[in-house]
Amino acid sequence: MTTFLWVIVVLIGISLLGFLYRLVKGPTTPDRVIALDAIGVGIISLIGLISILFDTGYFLDVILLLAILSFIGTVAFSKFTEKGVIIQRDRNS
Repeated sequence: MTTFLWVIVVLIGISLLGFLYRLVKGPTTPDRVIALDAIGVGIISLIGLISILFDTGYFLDVILLLAILSFIGTVAFSKFTEKGVIIQRDRNS
C-alpha cells in the first residue's frame, strides 16, 4: 500500500509540473486561472497523501489553510478576469 501511495505522489508531482507549464505558457488568462486552481488542488492532495504516508494529522491544518487560500485566489482571479476589478465600491451611496 505504501508503494502505491508513493507512486501516486510522484504522479501528482508530474501533473503539477504540467500545470506549472500551463500557468506560464497558457494561451489565455482563463487557462492560467484554471491551472492555478489545479495547482492548489494538487498541492492539497499531495500534502494529504504525505500526511497519510507519515501517519500524522499535523498537516490537516495546512491542508485547510491551503484550501481556503486556493478558493479565495481562484474567486479573485476569476472576478478580475470577468470584470477587471476584484472589489467594487459603490461610489453613488
